[in-house]
Amino acid sequence: MDTNRQIIAAPPAVSRRKSFTVVLLIELWERFGYYGMQAILLLFLVQHLGFADAQANLLWGAFSALLYAAPALGGWIGDRLLGPRHTMVVGAATLMTGYALLAVPVERLGLAAGGPSLYVPLAIVIVGNGLFKSNVANLVRRIYEGDDARLDSAFTIYYMAVNVGSTVSILFTPWMEGRFGWHPAFGVAAAGLAVGLVSYAALRRWLAHVGTSRDLAALPVRRLAALLAGVVLTVLLASLVLQHAQVARACVWVAGLATLGIWIWIYRRCRASERAGLMVMYVLTGEVLLFFVFYQQTGTSLLLFSLRNVSLDCSLFGHTLFRWSPAQFQAFDPIWIVVLTPILVWLYSRFDARGWRIPIALKFAAGFAANAGAFLVWWLCAAVSTTPLVSSWVMVWAYGLFSAGELLTSGLGLAVVARYVPARMSGFMMGSYYLAIGVALYIGSAIANLAAIDHAVPASAAATLGIYASLFRTLFAVAALALLLCLALLPWIARLDRRHQAEATAGETGRLSTSWSQAAACDARALGFVLGRCRLLRHRIGLDLVGRNGLAAALEGTRLRRRRRLRRRRLGRALGCRLGLRLGVSPAAWSRASAPCSWRAASRRCARAW
Repeated sequence: MDTNRQIIAAPPAVSRRKSFTVVLLIELWERFGYYGMQAILLLFLVQHLGFADAQANLLWGAFSALLYAAPALGGWIGDRLLGPRHTMVVGAATLMTGYALLAVPVERLGLAAGGPSLYVPLAIVIVGNGLFKSNVANLVRRIYEGDDARLDSAFTIYYMAVNVGSTVSILFTPWMEGRFGWHPAFGVAAAGLAVGLVSYAALRRWLAHVGTSRDLAALPVRRLAALLAGVVLTVLLASLVLQHAQVARACVWVAGLATLGIWIWIYRRCRASERAGLMVMYVLTGEVLLFFVFYQQTGTSLLLFSLRNVSLDCSLFGHTLFRWSPAQFQAFDPIWIVVLTPILVWLYSRFDARGWRIPIALKFAAGFAANAGAFLVWWLCAAVSTTPLVSSWVMVWAYGLFSAGELLTSGLGLAVVARYVPARMSGFMMGSYYLAIGVALYIGSAIANLAAIDHAVPASAAATLGIYASLFRTLFAVAALALLLCLALLPWIARLDRRHQAEATAGETGRLSTSWSQAAACDARALGFVLGRCRLLRHRIGLDLVGRNGLAAALEGTRLRRRRRLRRRRLGRALGCRLGLRLGVSPAAWSRASAPCSWRAASRRCARAW
């Protein structure tokens, strides 16, 4: 008896906080590894492998585009094949493998540093990111499923963990590169993933009950082997795309045209009441994609500008405190996001308390104003500088404006999709949204090539300063034009937004009134049939008691009861019409809803309506 109890006993209850801690730790260390690799990769290509600026920028653009497209496939694998928890672990192990291969000093092994030893590890990182990224967020949602308040708090903590991990990594990995070299710095990224996997292995019992049925079952060896074979094939295809710039450019064009065609097809096939919301989503998403063109400069042109034309001395009142690494300036983006997020949340709450509703389109315009201000600072400081090296404080304050623009634009991109896209197509539109972001990042890398330096012709620091000043002037002009366009589109977007809200409210009211009228009609019919069945049963019992002599009287009584039932139905329908008019339902619609039907059909209608 005791043995049976042990077999069927439920596992001990695990708090949601403990389950969330496991996911938070592995996500923090994954972001630590990724942003550490991102901080030094372009400099590794330019300084160590001797890539030209144009070649390195396009390689980074193709890598970024594939990184944003891969999670769509990883989410499908997590939902249909392995489960989100198993897929997350496989993705983390794949990422660690890619970073570890980048940490191998292939020059000492007699291999070419810029061949497959570079493209294959980058392709492995792309596949690992696709398997990991979408399934971690899925696990957070499943942990707090049914508790929206705690889910919002959990995603806030999750977002802060991402920024903390990225900040520490961007500051630490370039320092490692300056002290010990490139390959140990990539080894730090791999070590971060190793720590994340060890923490998951030690605390996995806290997450054992979270996931789908595929997570709770044993992992099939055959299915895992098929996944590994697919990973190998995908790595080969991704490395081919990264190695050939023409193939990458063709893939970007195909992805962009496919996304545009899908959006046009969805707009033409959707309901008329949904087109206003979709049009608002398309316009605002176009503005978000334009911001990601600016965002791509942080890892390309701004990073190379920091390398060649920014003073690395951090001075305060004439005293040098310490020296920066060029890659460490990227850390100001997450630092400013952590600082500015509570301020924006406080401002939004104050505006809501006073009844001021700030439209998303106006927030986007403010974001482009901040972006224009950031590139204006970079342009003016580079143009009026009397020395080839500008102060490092320029990067600090310009990144503050840039991060404010990021919070006001890209931080609200997912909210735009969730608000204006119908629920039945939200998942598909979310995937196309990330695919479009990948296309925008590649375009941003191509724009960064306007300031590409030809290594065949050595250029002085003064010459490169003028080249970067010209690029920043162009980006400032584009941001200013985007700001003017956003302001010009505000009235039109406001009209579409009001139409979308009115149609959504009308549709909800119509569904509510129809459901109430159908429920009332079905309740009346069901009650009438119940009473009729009871009377028929009582009549049959009385028929058996009176015998054959009372048969004629019983039949006459049946005719009288039938007439009374018909009168009750007519009276009920007349009263129902008056009730329907109060609910906003026409008499014709009420007549159709209360049409005669059988007892079983009335019961089914009543159940469905309620």
